[in-house]
Amino acid sequence: MNDFWSYWYFHIPNFILAAVMYTLMGRLLLGLFVPESWDNYIWRFFKAVTDPFLRIVRTITPSILTQPVVIVFSVLWLMALRVGYLVLLINFGLAPMASQGV
Repeated sequence: MNDFWSYWYFHIPNFILAAVMYTLMGRLLLGLFVPESWDNYIWRFFKAVTDPFLRIVRTITPSILTQPVVIVFSVLWLMALRVGYLVLLINFGLAPMASQGV
């Protein structure tokens, strides 16, 4: 528990980005089986969590791409953001020791 709080600036953002990334994957998978206008509470949760990120990615992706492709790009961008944040912390010597390969 002490290690978590020692590196909270790594773990908390990483956890949030991972949670959104996996929620996007869940939305993509569930979206294969249900219509976009489905009014189920789980689907509404997926949309509420992921729509802000999808709007950001939608602004930088070509408008010809469909929603599932934008979701895939969103997952890829979040993966890149997580790796980039880790590399940034490693370069400043602030990353957890296990991440530095020690």
